[in-house]
Amino acid sequence: MNRRESLQVMATGMAAMFFGGRQLVANAASKKMVVYKSPTCGCCGAWVKHVRAAGYDVETIDVDDVTPYKKKYGVPLELSSCHTGVIDGYAIEGHVPADLIGRLLREKPKNVKALAVPGMPIGSPGMEAGGRKDAYDVLLIDNKGKSSVYAKR
Repeated sequence: MNRRESLQVMATGMAAMFFGGRQLVANAASKKMVVYKSPTCGCCGAWVKHVRAAGYDVETIDVDDVTPYKKKYGVPLELSSCHTGVIDGYAIEGHVPADLIGRLLREKPKNVKALAVPGMPIGSPGMEAGGRKDAYDVLLIDNKGKSSVYAKR
């Protein structure tokens, strides 16, 4: 751990003690996300900007093939998109709106492994070019790989 990281840990701990909250520490931890993406995909970069603007600390890892990460984190290929994020043990597949990531982290549903926006719907975060907005579903994927609609946009 470097000096900066040590200071961040100390500041978070002191704030938690001062504000009397484990919730503050939990919220700080749940804002860290790793995103696996292609180095040449512009919409992936635009989505990362969207989640960063919502307050998430995002580490991007450019890979030639995202498929192994989808498999590793339990995203069925038929529900896949162009990038895969991971936060607090949940996969975030594709152009999921940041507010729904926050909802997932607050609710912490059991037996769930991912949120997904299959494909690349026009008008979803990172796909806003042109002003058109298509309707799309944000899917919840359970531990058995079955999906259900979590939200409609």
